Amino acid sequence: MDNIQRLRRRRAKKVLLTFLTLVLPLCLFLLFLLFPFYWMLVTSIKTNAEIYSVPLIYWPKELTWATYVNLFGYFNFLKYMKNSLIVALGTTVLSLVVSTLAAYSFARFSFKGRKALMAMFLTNNMFPTVLLMIPLYSIMRKLHLLYTPYGLILAYTTFTIPFSVWLIQGFIRDMPFSLEEAALIDGCNRAGAFIRIFIPVLTPALLSAGVYMFMQAWNEYTMASLFTNPGSRTIPVALSSLIGQLGVQWDMLCAGGTIAVLPVCIMFFFAQKHLVAGLTAGAVKG
Repeated sequence: MDNIQRLRRRRAKKVLLTFLTLVLPLCLFLLFLLFPFYWMLVTSIKTNAEIYSVPLIYWPKELTWATYVNLFGYFNFLKYMKNSLIVALGTTVLSLVVSTLAAYSFARFSFKGRKALMAMFLTNNMFPTVLLMIPLYSIMRKLHLLYTPYGLILAYTTFTIPFSVWLIQGFIRDMPFSLEEAALIDGCNRAGAFIRIFIPVLTPALLSAGVYMFMQAWNEYTMASLFTNPGSRTIPVALSSLIGQLGVQWDMLCAGGTIAVLPVCIMFFFAQKHLVAGLTAGAVKG
């Protein structure tokens, strides 16, 4: 009996130690991380009286969806969602095509200036985005792309392509060259081998790079505030207009933020397995 009691005490101590050192800190971290999203959702379905009530109300007594009706009706939020979706998808597609071709060239060919170009890609992310705004503004104005989605797409590719080239080329360099040689021996040219062999194998890396590009274009505010007008505004710029001199429209601001988070969450939900594989691929050689 004494041995059984000792074993139970040891197990209880292990369980308590695990709870205090692992479970409890993890729960506190998740609470700290997720509470802003919970508060944003709750605020969007509160009435005005409950939003400004003291003490704070952590769950509304009566749910109201009038804020979302005003958001899509009066505020015309659907137009801003369309603009953001066009810019984000355009940036993702253009950056993926350019980054994949550039990464393949850097990984498979040796040419003069290769290391210098790769260093330039890396140092591009060391400078703040604000430094690029004035020259990009002049370029877009001369090309008549200012206040259009196409100008914003080109502006975003200036900082999505360099990171993606480094990410994808690390994956390509770890791929065995024998795969490409086998395709060339079987009669494929280099373009055919790239499309039929490399693209399917590169799916995890392309998905991880694509999610990064989409998130950057979807959430970016600084360039969008300069390169858009009321007709071409994206979601971050549109939501910032709800913050005025006379106050903040907290209900519509939280409702818009809740909807803006959904596409990224859905994308992560369906691509999380490939995303983890793509981010870890090429990190370890062995």
